Amino acid sequence: MHDVVNQILNETAKRVAAIEIPYQDEHEIEKDKKRDIVAAIRKKQIEGYIPVISEVKPASPSQKYMDIPPEKAATIATQMEKAGAVAISVLTEPKFFHGSLANLENVRREVDVPVLRKDFIIHEKQLGETSCDIILLITGVLGARLGEFVDLAIAKGMEPLAETQNEEELHIALATNAKLIGINNRNFHTMEVSLNNTIVLAPLVRKYDAEHGTDHVIISESGIHSCADARTVIEAGADALLIGTAIIKSDDIYHKTKELVEAQKCTKNFAGPKVKESLRAYVEESEHI
Repeated sequence: MHDVVNQILNETAKRVAAIEIPYQDEHEIEKDKKRDIVAAIRKKQIEGYIPVISEVKPASPSQKYMDIPPEKAATIATQMEKAGAVAISVLTEPKFFHGSLANLENVRREVDVPVLRKDFIIHEKQLGETSCDIILLITGVLGARLGEFVDLAIAKGMEPLAETQNEEELHIALATNAKLIGINNRNFHTMEVSLNNTIVLAPLVRKYDAEHGTDHVIISESGIHSCADARTVIEAGADALLIGTAIIKSDDIYHKTKELVEAQKCTKNFAGPKVKESLRAYVEESEHI
């Protein structure tokens, strides 16, 4: 891992050591209150929009973008939702990304779309800190423990997003019960970003699904700045995009989100025949979407 990632993990370990809540029973989401991200993504695809998970991102390890207290986080998330974002991602890592649990909680109170907690999860206690609909689990961090964390998240009413960066990690993630497979275009060893990561790995997920009768949702993460970038990873096989920096750094968060959501509207075969045939009924049954 790059030194920056190791620093983040060391600070995360300190946070975990300070968690004292009785986490086993805290913040579990009742099944009927969980916001279904899979149905939301499929619905957007059928409608011809790009499912964009727009991120409330105060900073990255190399740059601070803006101060985002809880009230502002909710305001920003509301703009993203109105612009058509399929879900909202909220950074909760405090030191390097200037995020907070309060930001996530405020956002989830104000929006109706699913909310993703984006953090470095290394201990089961973190799964009890707050309520969210989706939780990021990084395969490169959890390794062989990924399956255990996926099952714990599901048991607590959260949809795990198993993030991968290479073929080895992809095989680990596909062997778990995670429906959401993230492909991070950033390499945690070099910190370089390349959309080629999605171009290479997304077809491997499709191949696995064809051979095993499964149907994973692929989310491309990092390095997506323009409509051209969005179209590139969608055409490579991504179902949805997780976009933070490009939106938060824009002059107009609402219009930048809307621009990316509509980047490929009504394109022929956008959702793909399998999505249209097998999931239309499922989407129609999701009354909260």
